[in-house]
Amino acid sequence: MKKLRFDEINLSEEIQKAVKDMGFEEMSPIQSQAIPAILEGLDIIGQAQTGTGKTASFGIPIIEKYEGGGKRPQAIILCPTRELSIQVAEEIRTLAKYRRDIFVLPVYGGQPIGRQINALQRGVQIVVGTPGRIIDHIRRGTLKLDDIKIVVLDEADEMFDMGFRDDIELILNPMPKNRQTVFFSATMPSEIVKFAKRYQTNPKIIKVVPKELTVPKVEQYYFELKGHMKTEILSRLIDIYNPKLSIVFCNTKKKVDELTIELQGRGYFADGLHGDLRQAQRDKVMSKFRSGNIDILVATDVAARGIDVDDVDIVFNYDIPNDEEYYVHRIGRTARAGREGMAFSLVEGRDIRRLKDIQRYAKTKITRKDLPTLQEIEARQADILLEKIKEELEKGKLGKYEEMLNLLLEEDYSSFDVAAVLLKFYLTNSKLGGHTELNAVDYGDKKAGAMTRLYINVGKRKGVSPRHILGAILNETSLPRKSVGKIDMYDKFAFVEVPEEYADETIRRLNNKRIKGIVVKVELANPRNR
Repeated sequence: MKKLRFDEINLSEEIQKAVKDMGFEEMSPIQSQAIPAILEGLDIIGQAQTGTGKTASFGIPIIEKYEGGGKRPQAIILCPTRELSIQVAEEIRTLAKYRRDIFVLPVYGGQPIGRQINALQRGVQIVVGTPGRIIDHIRRGTLKLDDIKIVVLDEADEMFDMGFRDDIELILNPMPKNRQTVFFSATMPSEIVKFAKRYQTNPKIIKVVPKELTVPKVEQYYFELKGHMKTEILSRLIDIYNPKLSIVFCNTKKKVDELTIELQGRGYFADGLHGDLRQAQRDKVMSKFRSGNIDILVATDVAARGIDVDDVDIVFNYDIPNDEEYYVHRIGRTARAGREGMAFSLVEGRDIRRLKDIQRYAKTKITRKDLPTLQEIEARQADILLEKIKEELEKGKLGKYEEMLNLLLEEDYSSFDVAAVLLKFYLTNSKLGGHTELNAVDYGDKKAGAMTRLYINVGKRKGVSPRHILGAILNETSLPRKSVGKIDMYDKFAFVEVPEEYADETIRRLNNKRIKGIVVKVELANPRNR
């Protein structure tokens, strides 16, 4: 089907002006089919992926069909999450900016209900909200359904997955029978089709499903690693690629909290987003992310549903999603508005099969990459420094520094030597010091035979790093450097793997020795800690 231009259909001057202000000329495929059908008054079942322009597909007809007068709502839009409710309301407000007679109100849990009640009493024409809070207002009598002309279920599949089916029925049942009912969903399982038949009349089916579910301009890579390496490898990737904005996806709220604290502790501007946060906190986090005050958003899939930020450069899958479709939604957060983007997945051994399933499902290729080393970070930092030096040389205004340089040159040091020392100072004190050495990655782990895991009673809180433990082992024992295995650091203790034949020697010679001035105890690790 040929895509339409907004000026090719009979839209009001106010809508045409608002659309032009937003920079839109040509309709998306879902808009080309849905807008004329909804304007005609038809019930719709629309299938389209996130980011295809669904909001305008129903928002424009709702505004156009609004019958003036009255304080009660004529349209209700149901959304699965608070974030999506806010986003949809904002976009409809933008489309209705030249219609002074239309007030759009988002209603959701976590916001003081009194504020919403006051707004409803003053008069609201379009309500956008989550099922739970809309039911609350219906039961309180603060939301009247008598004048409802159209109801929209946005992301219907997600609402069903989240257990909102019964709530949706409670909302739809008391509505006027002659209303228009519109369903939009990324997928169309049989449950939704059967449900729609109960509440729609001869619905028009609109399907806009791309041949490739992934975004063509997204470069997709994965890194095979051990679980304890994830945060360090993520940090290295952030430092090497230096994204303007990035989203890190985790499978659980607990992991979001843990990883956010870890990244903040490493000096990154990061914050977390998940369903347990208060609404004020969620709004604050998203505001900071959109404005660039934080550049790393750590989120769960449900919390990130509906987030639409154009400048996301990289999506990181810290955890591989359990649902193949979630992967598609995740990487679709980058490469928006014609931009290119990247997606990196951190894959433990047991996740390889799931990654293969994702590739088959999405009909895409996810390329394996070698784990980034400290040497790569050093090289990247050197490149950044050289660019900064060039910028400052172009600016000039170095008078006071030239005087200091002249003092050194008078002592027979060359300008080349002085510059080299300054570079050394800068790079030595750079962010590289915040990275954890990974023995297997940075030094090569070519161990052979069985390995034994040892417990050491010193950890990160005492300033001990893997290199300190490695140095102590190499100084006190006869172990070859490359035979030392994985070193796992925790706050108060550490684990190190050594070849089985060197275990007794390592325990004997390292016990009661000092690491960073601390007397250490070394023993065989409890098997339960493996």
